[in-house]
Amino acid sequence: MLLAIDVGNTNTVIGAFEGVTLRNHWRLQTNQSRTADEYGILLRQLFELSGLDPGKVSAVAISSVVPPLALTLEQMSVRYFKVKPMFVGPGVKTGMPILYENPREVGADRVVNAVAAYERWRCGLIVVDFGTATTFDAVSQKGEYLGGAICPGITISMDALFRSASKLPRVEFLRPPHVIGRNTVASIQAGVVYGYVGLVDGICARMSEELGFTPKIVATGGLAPLISGVSKAIQEVDEHLTLDGLRILHERNR
Repeated sequence: MLLAIDVGNTNTVIGAFEGVTLRNHWRLQTNQSRTADEYGILLRQLFELSGLDPGKVSAVAISSVVPPLALTLEQMSVRYFKVKPMFVGPGVKTGMPILYENPREVGADRVVNAVAAYERWRCGLIVVDFGTATTFDAVSQKGEYLGGAICPGITISMDALFRSASKLPRVEFLRPPHVIGRNTVASIQAGVVYGYVGLVDGICARMSEELGFTPKIVATGGLAPLISGVSKAIQEVDEHLTLDGLRILHERNR
């Protein structure tokens, strides 16, 4: 069994694979203060509550954008699952040429998403990942990672609005019934949702023009289903794209 761990700045997503099948998955708050023992005990409990045997874990694959957690997760993996983890980074075989000016600058999650998307659809595409930051990654028709764009995530944008505008209330991120809001809450929701959709569709349109071909546009991340329901650009949603990418990279590096 493969334990796949995707560590983001806000959330950590964990998946348990048997072969190509994702048996279960969990989303935790990323906490740099947790010790290796706390992570280990928590993961073993999650396995057991799901009816999975943590003793069957034979490999661990980790994608992380939080460097301080690397040692913690390595200690956790060795101590509680008896395996040395594979961290996605320099030296890992991706099977995908990275055409960034400095390939070491590309976030591990962006590479993992690109690999998973190309493996699944086998065409030129744009991957939009709605995380702490929202990332746009372009992959050529030959399966080359070309680069992309990074902008503040939805939660960051909303937090900035509420911190800076003292009279505006904190609202839930929901699609309002109309673009023209009839009250303050609906107006904020309209601005955030449709404004963000405009950003997503606009960047995807400009990237498509620059690519010179019509890419498939896929989305992942916790808020992808909501945005995709309004977006005119997004064609597919796969909430577990990053976990599947970790599984693919593990297979390529066995």
